[in-house]
Amino acid sequence: MTRWTGLLLVMTLGAGIASCDDAKPPPAKVTRAMVKRTGPATMEIIPGEGQLPYCMLFTTSEKGVIRQLTLTREKRSIRCNANRPVANTSFRVPVQEGKVRVYVFFSDEPVPTNWVAQQLYELRDRERITSMDLRLPGRIFVETLEFTPETGEPEAKGGGVTSDGGTASDAGPSTPSVEPAAH
Repeated sequence: MTRWTGLLLVMTLGAGIASCDDAKPPPAKVTRAMVKRTGPATMEIIPGEGQLPYCMLFTTSEKGVIRQLTLTREKRSIRCNANRPVANTSFRVPVQEGKVRVYVFFSDEPVPTNWVAQQLYELRDRERITSMDLRLPGRIFVETLEFTPETGEPEAKGGGVTSDGGTASDAGPSTPSVEPAAH
């Protein structure tokens, strides 16, 4: 009988210890990047310290338009430095498309952007997208930010895209976007 009593005592103490661990507050959410307004309809995306070295940016608007902001000739993610604007540029968000979600995909190796674009399009109706939703190689982290463009800035043509060296150039009217399908 004492053996069972001892076993019950150990199990009770073990359950008590587990419940004490459960009482700890959850770890604070890691902020991997931030959006910095540089004008009424322009923004910079600034990666935080300790992030994976490569990133790519996409936006999805309230109207359903998906835009890739970091487009290179190689069609791969770019090198992103902590505390510096991605691609050393500001990105313009068309006011008529409304508030956008900015998806920042961090990776430990250059990732083909077309894979991400396709999967983002497939997941467009989701409220939240995580790295677990993506079928990509290596380690991937996703940061979701929001930005609401405001009127008051003259409309510039196109948006910024990056060249293979990570510098920004004017995209003109050929900024890639994916329009929602009519149902």
